[in-house]
Amino acid sequence: MADFKPYPKKQVEISKGLQTAFDTERGNPNKDVNPNKSQTGIEFNRSTKISQKGDTSKTFSVGLKDIDEAVFYYFNNVIQPFVYQNGERRTVPIIYGNPERWKSYQRDGYYRDKGGSVMLPIIIIKRDSIEKDRSTYNKLDSNSPNLYGTFQQGFNAKNSYNNFNLLNNRTPTKQFNTIVVPDYLNVTYSCIVQTYYMEQLNNIIEAVEYASDSYWGDPERFKFNTRVNSFSTAAEMTAGKDRLVKSAFDINLRGYIIPDVMQKDLNSIKKLNSRSKIHITTETTGNINEIP
Repeated sequence: MADFKPYPKKQVEISKGLQTAFDTERGNPNKDVNPNKSQTGIEFNRSTKISQKGDTSKTFSVGLKDIDEAVFYYFNNVIQPFVYQNGERRTVPIIYGNPERWKSYQRDGYYRDKGGSVMLPIIIIKRDSIEKDRSTYNKLDSNSPNLYGTFQQGFNAKNSYNNFNLLNNRTPTKQFNTIVVPDYLNVTYSCIVQTYYMEQLNNIIEAVEYASDSYWGDPERFKFNTRVNSFSTAAEMTAGKDRLVKSAFDINLRGYIIPDVMQKDLNSIKKLNSRSKIHITTETTGNINEIP
């Protein structure tokens, strides 16, 4: 016989264990008997597990990568920072400060391309911290989510046409997709802008400051409320090096995530159907011979 790992009892299980039944024949009505309960203590309700075979809609999920892409999409497609260099309008490149690039920047004070040339002007964005926001909604328990967002599907295969449904005035069923309430986060990004001249830097700061306190992201995907509170500017002139003007600021983004993990798939509701009704009417007659 397989040995199962013991697990600590929940407060609900402890309180139910202390209750005694008044009627010994009927037992304790507060004690539920669920044969589908696993050894891990997770309630498994088979009626909520609806097959997704033939369904073209994918499981909804939002990750940290989607939040990062929302920030870069807004910079590249909405803010579109640019400067004037030698009488020409140049688009400012925006790169992500991965560990290798960030180490190179901290060592040299600026970023170099693959050929070793200094890239100016440039904007470097790096994600610093992720903090959980408990001031908004919460799923309450990841092992048994209680809060969901629901939306109705336009087509349900169970509503196929037949004469029985037509004659009995059958109300078609409605199918709903459910999404577990996400975890809300406060994500902080550090951003560094480097240019040759203060006039170029001012144009970029003005564009970013104007876009603050709005929702950043792709309108076809996800948008998150983003705020920029302060900017710091500095001009550096080092012997033997190019003149450098830079600004640093933090981007505070209020986002949310719905991870694509096995725990969510096993314990959350994906689909549900409404009740279908059949209206049956009765007819009476006073003479049995009148019945055809």
